Amino acid sequence: MWLAIPLAIAGFVAPAQAQKVVPKLKSMCPLGYVDLFNGKCSTLGATTYTVTPTKGDACPSGWMNVGGGYCRRQ
Repeated sequence: MWLAIPLAIAGFVAPAQAQKVVPKLKSMCPLGYVDLFNGKCSTLGATTYTVTPTKGDACPSGWMNVGGGYCRRQ
């Protein structure tokens, strides 16, 4: 889990890893995340979600679209 934050800050989001901080990909943050106004979105430590960028495609089976260009594991 300690690895998720440096990877997210570097702009790389591992698809199968829970993240507390993710890069802001669109004008809004994904559901459950708060805009930090520095190009990042955070859960503020309340919880962690496993998210992956949509890259303009539909979410894969077992994932749901949470906005902001992300899918979250159901």
